Amino acid sequence: MTAVAPATGARVSALRAKLKEKELDGILISEGSNRRYLSGFVGTAGFLLITEAQAVLATDFRYVEQAGRQAPAFRVERIRAGSDWLPKLAGELGVRKLGFEAENVTVAQLGRFKDAFKSAGEAAPEVELVATTGITIEQRAIKDSNELALLQRAITIADEAFDEVSEKIAPGMTEAEVAWQVELAVRGRGAEAVSFDTIVGAGPNGALPHHRAADRVIREGEPVVIDMGARYEGYCSDLTRTIILGKPDARFGRVYDIVLGAQLTAIETLASGMTGAECDKLARTVIETAGHGEDFGHSLGHGVGLEVHESPGVGPTSKNVLENGMVFTVEPGIYLSGWGGVRIEDVVVLENGRARVLSNARKFVT
Repeated sequence: MTAVAPATGARVSALRAKLKEKELDGILISEGSNRRYLSGFVGTAGFLLITEAQAVLATDFRYVEQAGRQAPAFRVERIRAGSDWLPKLAGELGVRKLGFEAENVTVAQLGRFKDAFKSAGEAAPEVELVATTGITIEQRAIKDSNELALLQRAITIADEAFDEVSEKIAPGMTEAEVAWQVELAVRGRGAEAVSFDTIVGAGPNGALPHHRAADRVIREGEPVVIDMGARYEGYCSDLTRTIILGKPDARFGRVYDIVLGAQLTAIETLASGMTGAECDKLARTVIETAGHGEDFGHSLGHGVGLEVHESPGVGPTSKNVLENGMVFTVEPGIYLSGWGGVRIEDVVVLENGRARVLSNARKFVT
């Protein structure tokens, strides 16, 4: 093995502080988004092994050159299939207590790691493998200025795509056709891809929060829920709007106004220091008071970043404390079986203790 080069960067430094708190000599990062966040490497295979003084990116021959370009602060170690590289590397770095990502490492993979250390015998140190949860995920919850810029671009792409496509939707189009138009509009504005399969739920299908766009024909006078996003340089956006073709009836107007009121109440009154559950309750109380508590069955929101769903959680049981720099969605909804649904979703960032809305797509006006 070659000499180990020191790693730099605020993200790695923050992680090292966590390792010290948890009395770990090092941590093995295997989850793809965490790996990208800490190193800049976007390949789909590899591990980071980070200690107090060193950082190594271990990957196979397919990605060695790419890793060298994308993660210049990391020493790149070429590895082969199997896990025999881990005891050798741990021994070289002086690791005796090694954390691993319990939420990502399977039981089978953990068994292979243990077998590799056992097989190495006296050639490798005795290493304790320690399950960790949430260390990097919690760190990712607070976005730096570079992340905010990338997120804003992803959000703007989705906003502009929605505004374009919503003007083209007409009775007779199918949900799938609308979803395809969304993807074209997103990609045409420079996004890598949509950040998830676009949801288009027309009429009764709108009562299914995660309905998959299908061949149902959109009819005049029925609500259409469109949930979409764009991925830009790895960062995701998430946007939901509910529209109606033609003149809305009284029922749509009433339900829409309740959901919009719930969303605006939450955005205007949420504050840093609240838990995700307390934030959720701000909107849920409005919907419950209007008699639709049982028709709002999902959380108010979720964090957004390198993944479309990440920390913090913003739901009825979330104990996550909201802090400045966190980016998350606010998306209340009401879903009525046999009729349809209304959901309105924006992305916000907490700044100076309050929410700043990052989404700017048009909202329906009743």
